Amino acid sequence: MTNTNYTETSHSDDCEKYVNQFIQDFQIRSAEIGKGTIIKRALPSRHKRLIGAWCFLDHAGPVVFPQGDGLDVGPHPHIGLQTFTWMIEGTMMHTDSVGSKQLIRPKQVNLMTAGRGISHTEVAPETETKMHAAQLWIALPDDKLNIDPQFDHYPELPVVNKEGIEYTVLVGEFLNTTSPVQVYTPLLGVDLSAKETVTTRLELNPAFEYGFMALEGTATINGHELDEDNLVVLETGLTEIEIQVHKDSRILLLGGEPFESPILLWWNFVGRTQEELRIAREQWVNGDARFGFIPDYDGPRLEAPTFPDKMRASK
Repeated sequence: MTNTNYTETSHSDDCEKYVNQFIQDFQIRSAEIGKGTIIKRALPSRHKRLIGAWCFLDHAGPVVFPQGDGLDVGPHPHIGLQTFTWMIEGTMMHTDSVGSKQLIRPKQVNLMTAGRGISHTEVAPETETKMHAAQLWIALPDDKLNIDPQFDHYPELPVVNKEGIEYTVLVGEFLNTTSPVQVYTPLLGVDLSAKETVTTRLELNPAFEYGFMALEGTATINGHELDEDNLVVLETGLTEIEIQVHKDSRILLLGGEPFESPILLWWNFVGRTQEELRIAREQWVNGDARFGFIPDYDGPRLEAPTFPDKMRASK
């Protein structure tokens, strides 16, 4: 963790909102996948496992590649979660075992609900040369853990322009605007972009914890510097925060009520017990019908890693 402290500022109109706010910021991991695609993984980490029900956050790109060299992720399984893809630049073809086949374009969201089990592929079209996206997972609550799998595509999301910032409401309600994306716990996801440097205050839900990630450029969150290599996290209890979005920057804001149950996250699975994850792995290895099939994919399925002897629940 690079910096953990109490930020104390005061404003005469409502100073109690700004005193002793606990804010964490920490470095995020980077890795290269495919041919030159940089992935920055903010969640989960040893510093922070979840933000609300958001249990996984990867920032992919931006990257430019020759035609035919784009991302090609073969069939792989999921349980107990929703996959959420926010496409910023480029296109990607999603195909899954419930029969969905959908090209996602910039400023669109793909939402796949795994529930009791699904498999899918993610493949860049042969003509594609760019990719920039945020890939997230949402843990399903106990009563939705084993629902039927489904896929939803959201080609249009609500946008609010205010004080020089363009807010795209990805999930939940923000600035009196509600996203159509269907989730099962109280959550928030907002894309903030600014062409010029802007300072403003954002109203927050005190029941939510929050996280900020820079997808492009930089920002300052109540005095904490945010760039593409760190994550800024806010505790519950805050009703307002000051943010400065710097010129030509794009910031991802996530929030949610702290998740109700400890979860186990292993490989592509989210569950509650080690045994249910072990069974899901064995079923994938053995080609069980639980995860269906994707007959039109020309290539091998992803192989499951060795199952661990013991794992730690996240909350």
